[in-house]
Amino acid sequence: MCSYQPSCPSDGRSDRSDAHIVSAHPEQGWYLLCDGAIVFDDTGALLPDGQVVGPHRVPVEQLAIAA
Repeated sequence: MCSYQPSCPSDGRSDRSDAHIVSAHPEQGWYLLCDGAIVFDDTGALLPDGQVVGPHRVPVEQLAIAA
């Protein structure tokens, strides 16, 4: 998809664990990966094929409460 070096892994896996960031926008809360996916700080993502990955929410029962 892009000419950045090193290029994205081309082993056909569907996970984004090996894709690296090619454009970072932490002030806006998103990052563009070399495979064309856009990942967000809330763990959601937009995939190159248009699929939406919802954010991974922690159940309320597992949140720590500060005293």
